[in-house]
Order: sequence, then C-alpha cells, then structure tokens
Amino acid sequence: MDNKIKKAVFPVAGMGTRFLPATKANPKEMLPVVDKPLIQYAVEEAIEAGITELIFVTSSTKRAIEDHFDKNYALESELEKRNKEELLEVVRGILPKGVNCVYIRQPEALGLGHAVLCAKSVVGRNPFAVILADDLIDGGSKGTMSQMVDVYSKYGSSVLGVEQVEQSETNKYGIVSSTPFSQKVTQLNGIVEKPHPDEAPSTLAVVGRYILTPRIFHLLQSVGKGAGGEIQLTDGIAQMLSDEHVLAYEFDGVRHDCGSKLGYLEATVEYALKHPTLGADFSEYLKNLKF
Repeated sequence: MDNKIKKAVFPVAGMGTRFLPATKANPKEMLPVVDKPLIQYAVEEAIEAGITELIFVTSSTKRAIEDHFDKNYALESELEKRNKEELLEVVRGILPKGVNCVYIRQPEALGLGHAVLCAKSVVGRNPFAVILADDLIDGGSKGTMSQMVDVYSKYGSSVLGVEQVEQSETNKYGIVSSTPFSQKVTQLNGIVEKPHPDEAPSTLAVVGRYILTPRIFHLLQSVGKGAGGEIQLTDGIAQMLSDEHVLAYEFDGVRHDCGSKLGYLEATVEYALKHPTLGADFSEYLKNLKF
C-alpha cells in the first residue's frame, strides 16, 4: 500500500435536478463559475495537492466532462491558425502533463457510497481522496485538499473536511460528534446522515472533501442501503470507527454550495470580483446597479 495520496475520486453521475432545465443536456459539474466549469476547479484543487490520477464516476449523460479533459485537436488547430496563443495555452493547460483521467460508469443511482465503491478496482489498496465538485471551496493560498493531505501525512488516518453550520441546517449534511485532537482537528466518535436539528450530535458538518483508507471499500460492500434507500458513504465511515481512527479537519477557506442556485450565484459573484481581468469592471458594475 502506497501511503501517499495520488488518487482522487470525483462522483459526477448525479442528474443535477435542482438546476433543470440547464442540466437537461449539460452536466451540473460543467456549469461555469465565470470562465471555468465547477469540475475544473475541483480537479485543480486535487492537482495542487499532488494528486495525479483522477477517477471520475460518471453516467451516460456526462460525456461533456470526458470531452473537457480530452485533447481537442480541431480547436487547438484553429487557435494556432488564428495566432490565439493565449487561448491556446489556456486550453492546453486544462490538464497538466503527468495527470491521468479514468472514467467509470455508475450503472445505477444508488448514492455517494455506491459511487465511491465503483472506484474500488482503480483505487486498489491505496488511500485516496473524494472530492465533490458541488462544494466549491476557496482555500486562499493553500487549497482545502492540500491542507487535508498535510493532516493525513502527519497522522495517517482518514480525514473528513468539516465546517460549522447552522443548527437548522443539520438535516442537509452528514454531522459528526468528535473530541479535540489537535489544532483544527478532532477525532470522530460518531457520524450520522442528515439528522433532524433536534437530534443532531453537533453542528459540525462534512462538506464534500474526504481522504479515506481502502478499508472503506470492504465496509461499503456490507453496509446495505441507508437514508433514501441509497448506500451512504456516511454509514461506511460510521462503521470504520470500530476499526481505525477517523479525523475531522476544519479547513481554512470559504465554501460555496454550488449544488444550490443561491450558492452557485454567490460563488459566481465572488469569483468574478476576484478575477484578474474582470474584477475591477464587475465591481464597478455592482456599485452602480440599481435595485
């Protein structure tokens, strides 16, 4: 078993129903935030963390994701003819050399745990990351997955990215109970999927970033269907607590829930304001906007 985190799983088979009709023919992960699709931000975060094998768990409607990370000879040839060197560099830089993509079909929509289980044969006996593109996290000078890889390298345990949420919103997340371990790190005692606010063990929510040991695959194979009739990753992690330590890490950064329309719009505004060429003009536009 290689203890370095070199593989990341991207569960991208969901239908994106909250964004219909925009997602009728276009994957939700390909929705742009300014000038890059959500999935590209997630991939860039993984690559920054030293990950070189990208495993996309897809469905039959997600060919656009494969095309985005593939070479487009016709487009590159046309850009070369027109001397569009800057745009050519942007297109060629989407996927750096030395980074490989693997695509696996999820045959049925059986939940996040099932999507992760679909990647078992490619991940093998290695620790790996799971990144949900819906959660766009601005980690500042160091991306969230890079921060979590540092935590894993130090302690050698599975790590969940967490943040505090409002008590009223615990029914939207996996919620952990934990005890202090080190700065910004706690050790899990339990985890429950989408508890009612009155029953939630805390307000510490798991938000789309995981580093997991391969033990999770064995547990997901036997855990059975949970909330919503799906195989829940949360249930597998709960069982993992009997076998090994699992840590929760409160990452540095701002998360945007781009699985919701409001969160997506907020992310678009904030990323546009920070854009190197658009930011100043967009800021001026917002200042002059009349409501």
